[in-house]
Amino acid sequence: MINSKTLFQQLTQQIHLAEDPDEIKSILYLLFEKEFGLRRTDILAEKEISFIDQERMGTLVQRINSEEPIQYILEEAEFYSRKFCVNSSVLIPRPETELIIQLAKAERMRPSSILDIGTGSGCIAITLALEFPTCHVHALDVSNKALTIARTNAETLNAVVHFFESDILKQTIALANVDLIVSNPPYVMEKERKQMSRNVLAYEPELALFVPDSEPLVFYKAIALKGKQLLRPKGIVLVEINEKLGEETNHLFQQAGYTTKIVTDINGKDRVIRAELC
Repeated sequence: MINSKTLFQQLTQQIHLAEDPDEIKSILYLLFEKEFGLRRTDILAEKEISFIDQERMGTLVQRINSEEPIQYILEEAEFYSRKFCVNSSVLIPRPETELIIQLAKAERMRPSSILDIGTGSGCIAITLALEFPTCHVHALDVSNKALTIARTNAETLNAVVHFFESDILKQTIALANVDLIVSNPPYVMEKERKQMSRNVLAYEPELALFVPDSEPLVFYKAIALKGKQLLRPKGIVLVEINEKLGEETNHLFQQAGYTTKIVTDINGKDRVIRAELC
């Protein structure tokens, strides 16, 4: 039997990341919950662990020290209080993206049909399907590998979502009278690479992250144009945006014929645009 608090302290000393000590502890709390079923309170109470695979634990520590995100190591991430399977084929769901869910739930009219563009892990589409159980939810992605993960998540969480492979920039979408379009599309400009941490650049899929510096709003342009074909009158678009391009993205939707609003996140950063089709 091994004291969990003692093991936690030992592993803390073995993690050599250039991170705040509290961040390292947060990583280990996730590790202990997944590996041993122990929460923070259990560790503080010094619960005993009956068995430890030392070789596996050494491998996990090595992966953490190589700056691989703990979500990929554990193959799961939390979004809107639910666990989603993730791997390097999909972006790790971020808390900021939950704002899309909050805004969708705040709409006066409950949607009967939703389309998620660039679904990745499926976290947005699946969450909305569970929050609006009578709604017909469709979700597309250009990556077949991402769709495999999304379908696994939908099955695990008992969510009904119709997933299909499509390239929003090139293909027509055979839907009509959609109430709500949601998307967290690629929006990081190539020139922003140098500002990003290694754990993102080395492990998360570039396809879901980056856009050319010459066309930073290429996906928003496609969503705005496709939205005019797909949405019912007064239909809504909720898209996560690059905080540095809030005004430009907002103007794009206005020019395309939408009534718009920029919504800031908890940190006061431009995070989501709500666009209503006029």
